[in-house]
Amino acid sequence: MAGNPAAVRDGTAASRAPRRKLALAAMLFAVSMTFIDQTVVSIAAPNITAELGLSASGMQWVVNAYLLSLAAFFALGGRLSDIFGHRRTMLTGTLLFVVSSALCGAVPSGDSALTWLIVFRATQGLGAALMFPAALAVVIAVFPVERRGRALALFFGLSGALTALGPLLGGWLTAWTWRAIFWVNVPVAVVAIVLTVLARVPGSRRRERLDVVGAVLVALGMGLGVLGFQQASSWGWSSVATWACIVGGAVVLVLFHAYERRTTQPLINFDVFRDRAFTIDSLVLFFAMLAFVPVFFFASVYAQVSLSASPNQAALFLLYFFVGFGIASQWGGKILDKRGARPAMKIGCALGAVGFYLWAQKLTDLSMHDQWPYAAMAGAGIGFLLAPASTDAVNRSVGASYGEVTGITQTVRNYAAAIGMAVFSTVLAHVSANRITDTLTGRGLPPAEAEATAGRVAEAVTGHPDGRAPTGDGPIAEALQGAGDAIRTDFAEANQWVLYGMAIALAVAFLFALAHPGTKVVEKPPED
Repeated sequence: MAGNPAAVRDGTAASRAPRRKLALAAMLFAVSMTFIDQTVVSIAAPNITAELGLSASGMQWVVNAYLLSLAAFFALGGRLSDIFGHRRTMLTGTLLFVVSSALCGAVPSGDSALTWLIVFRATQGLGAALMFPAALAVVIAVFPVERRGRALALFFGLSGALTALGPLLGGWLTAWTWRAIFWVNVPVAVVAIVLTVLARVPGSRRRERLDVVGAVLVALGMGLGVLGFQQASSWGWSSVATWACIVGGAVVLVLFHAYERRTTQPLINFDVFRDRAFTIDSLVLFFAMLAFVPVFFFASVYAQVSLSASPNQAALFLLYFFVGFGIASQWGGKILDKRGARPAMKIGCALGAVGFYLWAQKLTDLSMHDQWPYAAMAGAGIGFLLAPASTDAVNRSVGASYGEVTGITQTVRNYAAAIGMAVFSTVLAHVSANRITDTLTGRGLPPAEAEATAGRVAEAVTGHPDGRAPTGDGPIAEALQGAGDAIRTDFAEANQWVLYGMAIALAVAFLFALAHPGTKVVEKPPED
C-alpha cells in the first residue's frame, strides 16, 4: 500500500481537502460583521449625533449609506465572486470592510465629520457586498449536495440571529465610547481571515466578462430612488426634486432590466425569475426586510427618547425582539426541512403582522414591561420566515451560479431595508412635527412659531427631551419648558405609525406567501 501511487495521490488530496466546519465558522465570522453593523449603529446614534453635532437626517444617512451601498453593490459582489474566485473576493471584501470600520471609528470632529462617516459607511457596505455572496458560495462549494441544505439553513439562521449582537454590543461599547462599535470589527475580521486560511478553502473562478454598464445602472437606479424617499421629509412630497429622484431611479432600473436582457453575460440573469417560487421568495423577503432592519433604528431611538432609556437599556429593549426571533428561527428551519418554505413563510408573515400591530398599540404606554410580548411576537414572525425564504430561493437557482443568485436575493433584501429606512424616517419626521406642533399650540405658541419650532424639535429629538428643557423667558422657551413628557408621548405616537407601516409590510408579504407553489426542491442544486 505504501508504494501505491493512487493511495499517495488520495492521501495528498485528502490533506488538501477543505475543512468544512472551519470553513463554515470562518464564513459566519465574516458575515457576522455585516449583520451586526446593520443594528449596532442604531444604539449609538444619539451619542454620535451629540458628540459630532449631526442633525437627525444626517444621522439617518450614516445608517442608510451602509444599507444603500449593500443594496447597490450586492449583485456586483456576486458576479465578481464568480469571475475572480470566491475565496479571493471574500478576503478582499473582509479587508475593505474592516479598514472602513477602523476609519469610521477614527472620524474627526468638525464640519467634515458627516461626510467622513457617510463615505466610509458606504465603503463598509461595498466590502460587505463583496464578502457576503462570496462567503455563501464558499459554504456551498465545500459541502456536498447531501449536506448542503443543512449547511445553508445554519448559515442563514445563524447569520440572521447574529444581528441580535448589534444592540447588545452597541449598548455595552457605547458606555465606553461609541467609536468602539466600529473598532470591534477588527478582531472579528482577523479571526475570519485566520480561519479561512486554516480551512483550506479552494479557489475557483470563471473566465467571463464583468458587466460594468449593468453595475453602474443598478447602483444609480437604487441610489436615486432611495435619495428621493430619504429627502422627502426635508424637500417635501410636493417637491419636484423628490419625485425626480424617485421616478428617475425607477426609470433607470427599467433601463437596467432592458439592458440585462440584451447583453450576453449580464450582471443579473433575470431568467431565474421564471421560477414562480423564486419570485415569491424574493417578494416575501423584500416586504419583510422593509421592517426587519429599520426596526432596530426606530425602536432604539424610541426607547432613548420616549422611554428615556440609556443605550444599555435600549439594547435590552431590542433583546425582546431577538428572543422571539432566535426561538422561531429554529422552528422555521425544521418546518423548511419537513414541509418546505411555504408553511414557514405563511406563519412568519402572519405572526409578524399581528406582532407589529399589537406592539404599536402599546408604544404610548411608555413602559418596556408592557411591550415585550408583542416585540417578541414581531421578532418571531421574522424568525420564522427569514431562513426558509432565503434558503428556498437559493436552492431554486438551478442553471445559475450561486454567487449570482445570492447577489439577487441580497440585493432585494438590502434595497428593501434602505427603502424602509427612508420611508419610515419620512413618516416619523412628519408625524412627530405635526404632534409637537399641536402640543406647542396648546401651550399658547402661535401656529406659525409652533410649526417652525416643532420642525426643529423633531429634527433634534435623539436624546432625552425631558432632561434638556431650555432656559429663558421668551415665548418659545416658555412653551417648551415642562413639555418634555408631552413631547415624549408625541414621539411615541409618531413611532406607532412606523410600526403600523411595518405590520402592513408583513401583511403584504403574507399575501405573496399564499401564492407560493409549496413544492420542495428535490433536484440537485447547481455547482459553481
